[in-house]
Amino acid sequence: MSGKPTESVTPRQDGGVPSRVGLPAGAILGEGRYRLLARLGADHRAHAEFWRARDGALSRDVAMTVLVSGSEESAAGGAASASGNAEVVARTRKTLERTSHIGGFIHPGMARVLDVLPAGKGDPPGVLGIIVAEWTQGHDLVDLVADGPLPAGTAARLLEPLAAAVEAAHHVGLVLGADHPQRIRVTPEGELRLAFPAPRPEATPRDDVRGVGAALYLMLTGRWALPGGPNSLPAAPTGPDGTIVAPRTLQPAVPHQLSAIAVRSLVDTSVGGVRTGAAILQVLEQAAAAEAETAMMRAIEERGEPAELTPAEAKEKARERVRRRKLVAGVMVLALATAAVLIFVVMSAVDMFAGDKKHTTPPLVVGQSHGGNAAPPVGPVVEVASAEIYNVKGTPDNRDQVARVVDGDPESRWRTDSYRQQFPALKPGIGVQFRLKEPTALSKLVVESPSQGTVVEVRAATGRNPRLDDTRVIGQARLDQRQTDVQITSAEPVQHVILWITELAGAPSGGNLSEIAEVKIYSRG
Repeated sequence: MSGKPTESVTPRQDGGVPSRVGLPAGAILGEGRYRLLARLGADHRAHAEFWRARDGALSRDVAMTVLVSGSEESAAGGAASASGNAEVVARTRKTLERTSHIGGFIHPGMARVLDVLPAGKGDPPGVLGIIVAEWTQGHDLVDLVADGPLPAGTAARLLEPLAAAVEAAHHVGLVLGADHPQRIRVTPEGELRLAFPAPRPEATPRDDVRGVGAALYLMLTGRWALPGGPNSLPAAPTGPDGTIVAPRTLQPAVPHQLSAIAVRSLVDTSVGGVRTGAAILQVLEQAAAAEAETAMMRAIEERGEPAELTPAEAKEKARERVRRRKLVAGVMVLALATAAVLIFVVMSAVDMFAGDKKHTTPPLVVGQSHGGNAAPPVGPVVEVASAEIYNVKGTPDNRDQVARVVDGDPESRWRTDSYRQQFPALKPGIGVQFRLKEPTALSKLVVESPSQGTVVEVRAATGRNPRLDDTRVIGQARLDQRQTDVQITSAEPVQHVILWITELAGAPSGGNLSEIAEVKIYSRG
């Protein structure tokens, strides 16, 4: 990835468009709490400027969307100017109201909204309101394509979290405002994130979908396909009929599916445009998986696979190696378990004949669950980078709540949907996938849940959103206490861990559902 970090406090230009109200770096907003550090862009359709700012009360950087009057003519006075300002003020009020509704929405693909404030005492002239969100480290999306388009697989992988955030928000009736490139940043982990959420008054879910498609188009071609983009980005070309030229036409290496979904997300639904982020997300996942498979094939070739193998033969050979590794791992686990049982039997027999009950070896129980008085953890708690719903069939359950399982608050909970029939009648299960900061050997998961009777598995995965068959069980337990320890049977380091619910608890009102309050993951000592 190319791009320049925006960690400097020096104001930068965004396409040569000056600040509409002349806000300088160093200005103080929010009744003295926030100090502007660097201007990162502007969406003039929304009369919004994007700033990195400093929260003096909590000593942290924040992402600030400043809503401004944006009218140089207002200084000249006049009825037309007053009318225009009244309209801007009304739009600002609506934007603040809509943004306040997404304050409780938490997703890895969007910076959490921390504060929504109208203009206050002491704010610079022309400021009508501010929206404060978490600061997203990393790079600007615009800078990412400064050196040219990205490989298709890389673009798909980058965009997945943002598309997932849009889909999750729409599922609960929210609009995020993800339709401008300078609202989006690239995290150090290489994922797109909506860094400056704030939907325009007229924005609809369809605008978010178009924004995701335009971001994909930008990464594939280096051109922006929606109106109102920064001057620094060239506009997407159009054909004689006015339709957007497909990315594949500009960059022949772009796969057909990605090119098609980028265009379909931009055109009207009456002529075949896609309506939901889920449709885009599905294509992105397929493209990212294809890139991973291609990388594996390339690695095989570099290790010296025979040149005469056809692509199909090499692909099958790679799959055979994966199956062989899984088989060897399974045999090793079985051998270790058998040895442990034999040792237990021998020791029990020795103790029985010796008649000494003081030294009787305790029985070996794999997957034993313990209550809240569990023994001290073997190692420290592992830092979780992100948590998201892992779903293999049907609709993901309450995506907007999933961050609650790692928010440190046992009173906030993620809950599954309520099912009339127990798993696996409608789907094989539902889960939460955790991405750890780095690969770690685990000792246990401590699951806090009020839903006694829930049966869970802990599964190790090699990446985001794998097929269920490509994961492996490394622990399992029935949640029979408020806190249950799920012991991990594998010492192999993992970075992607899935808490997979295979059996739901019964609900007092009928049906089957489970709630998870907190999950803590412990490393091995």
